[in-house]
Amino acid sequence: MTEQAAPTRPATYSERMHQNALTDTYLAAFEASGIRPSEFHATVQPVTVGTNMDGRCLTRPGFLEREQVQRLGADLETLYQCLTSLPDRLFGGDLASFVIATGVPAQQVNAIVRGRGNAPSRLSRADMYVDDTGFRVLEYNMSASLGGIDAATLSRAYMDQPFMAEFAAEHNLGFIDTMVEAAETLKAECDVRPGTRPTVAFCDWPGSYPDLEAQLIKNTTNISKLGVDAFPCHLGHMRIDENSEVWVGDRHVDIIYRSFLIEDLLDPTGPGLIEPVLRAAERGKVKIFSPMDAELYGSKGALALLSDEANRGVFDEQELEVLDRILPWTRMVRPGPVTVDGSRSVLLEDYALTARDELILKPVMLHGGTGVVPGWQTDPDSWAGMVKDAMDGEFVLQRRIHPHTELFPSDEGLKEYLLVWGAFLGARGYSGAFLRGGPAEAQSAVVNTLTGASGSCCFSELA
Repeated sequence: MTEQAAPTRPATYSERMHQNALTDTYLAAFEASGIRPSEFHATVQPVTVGTNMDGRCLTRPGFLEREQVQRLGADLETLYQCLTSLPDRLFGGDLASFVIATGVPAQQVNAIVRGRGNAPSRLSRADMYVDDTGFRVLEYNMSASLGGIDAATLSRAYMDQPFMAEFAAEHNLGFIDTMVEAAETLKAECDVRPGTRPTVAFCDWPGSYPDLEAQLIKNTTNISKLGVDAFPCHLGHMRIDENSEVWVGDRHVDIIYRSFLIEDLLDPTGPGLIEPVLRAAERGKVKIFSPMDAELYGSKGALALLSDEANRGVFDEQELEVLDRILPWTRMVRPGPVTVDGSRSVLLEDYALTARDELILKPVMLHGGTGVVPGWQTDPDSWAGMVKDAMDGEFVLQRRIHPHTELFPSDEGLKEYLLVWGAFLGARGYSGAFLRGGPAEAQSAVVNTLTGASGSCCFSELA
């Protein structure tokens, strides 16, 4: 998509600091209240133990004004429709060709094609920075394993505090419970009949299950209040009988809530674990939420196809306006000409070196910041070697975003944080937001809970 020329001198974090009027109002009201930030934080922080925040939360929620939510919801819908229609628009409906074009490892292609759903799952999360133009998409995640769906646990803890309850009432604020939206999306996509309570196995990968078991227990407890009977397990716990029915112990499984990732199939044990489950799903004996193809649409390779000027002709004017505004320049790492700054044609192998300070190298399918290399934090020789090694591989180059930062209370005064906003989409549309943030002075290129960031929930103005 169209990309503006890089600034000659990137602004400092303080120069880029910006927050909406609602956030400013909150900070002023909090200061006037005389509440000690550490004491206020201590009243809400304990509820995040066992959630995706893992006991680490920021000292306030995020805030979105009504117009921001309306635009964000519309943009997410457009982005979802553009991404999930790429196989039809560019490859005549051939999913395998789409898989190959997005750089997915060959070992995963069969499972993706066989495990595709009737329609791409709508449960997804866009991870975004905010810059001078608004929200900008760093990556788009489509799977049932999304972190942050439990953020409303913190929202409710905030609303139990008199200061927050009064502030929310005065400014007509509320929050969306993403867990509720995930449950509604599961019911819609897995054809759950009204009045029934399917048995849902929250299924993780054997290797990661011990670390996530506590969080899965908490999530299954919460979602079981929403019309399903859920329990945690890993793929190795599943038994498929002679009729291809799926069991965990003596529990018959109706729906597999897939917490494991497509990258887990690269494990040597992957094919043996997934094959019986795929056969059961193909025979209609079990539903998989979300299907195996979900992460394909959320790959960085799919974003590269959206960003490429060569594909502009398949999108209408409204779609192009959204994509131009929210997507940074992104390309598969392939030798040859690419368009930059809207019209200038250069060789990617040359541009990758000359624009190092404005580029970041990312693996196509890995998650959690694994394998991400920021050019501006890498010396020229090392960068050149990494780009060379990535050529024709499973990587993209993406244009750097210079994000705004926001202020958070502390006992020593307001502190500046760099935030990543995770905005969810579900069957019923915009489904809430989840924040992760770290101190701005750290200038981290990867901001997530795995790298030590703290999380938070989001309140927004009600319609």
